[in-house]
Amino acid sequence: MSKTLSESESKSLLSAYGVPFLPEELVTASSKASSLAQRWGGPLALKLCGANIAHKSERGLVRLGVEGPEAVQQACQDLLDAARPEDEATGVLIAPMATGLREFIAGISVDPVFGPTVVFGLGGVLAEAIADVTVRLAPLRLYDAFDMLSSLRSQSLFGSFRGEGEVDRDALANLLLALSRASMEIDGVVSIDLNPVMIVDGRPVALDALVELDRSVVSQ
Repeated sequence: MSKTLSESESKSLLSAYGVPFLPEELVTASSKASSLAQRWGGPLALKLCGANIAHKSERGLVRLGVEGPEAVQQACQDLLDAARPEDEATGVLIAPMATGLREFIAGISVDPVFGPTVVFGLGGVLAEAIADVTVRLAPLRLYDAFDMLSSLRSQSLFGSFRGEGEVDRDALANLLLALSRASMEIDGVVSIDLNPVMIVDGRPVALDALVELDRSVVSQ
């Protein structure tokens, strides 16, 4: 049996290993959401967060591009009201909106024979149409991380693309190394999923994260 951490818990755990995330806060009252809107300005992303909420979009538990204190407060309250008892909701995760045309996926999958493997590939709307994924055994060396990037067929996405600058390959390689370290040091890792990893101003940012742990280890 396994246990999936909430998005907030997953991000907190992985950020300690150097996985890059946007600044964000978990709020339990809509009034707090309003103050965040005043502090950050601009459009915000809101997601209901809970121990048993893995597929937020399918249930309409995500609000994107919400702008202004009143709209943000209402969106937050709507999400809190949508929580079910079985969700074990912990609040609403609020972050500034990120914009970028290039999305990737990255994560960890534990093979029963070979142990943790690092996965990296094309994400977004093209992920299903173009299966472009590379896998390496952990632990990674820096050479391995760059080799994973070079192994993708979609090399054009690393260069200047539709008005966006080149991807910082060093930062992307460091993200893969961070995942590798996490897979080796976190007890009971079953899987780690970063989806999507968006390129923002040339650098990768993980917009969502889920960590799955062996329940027997978590309960110890």
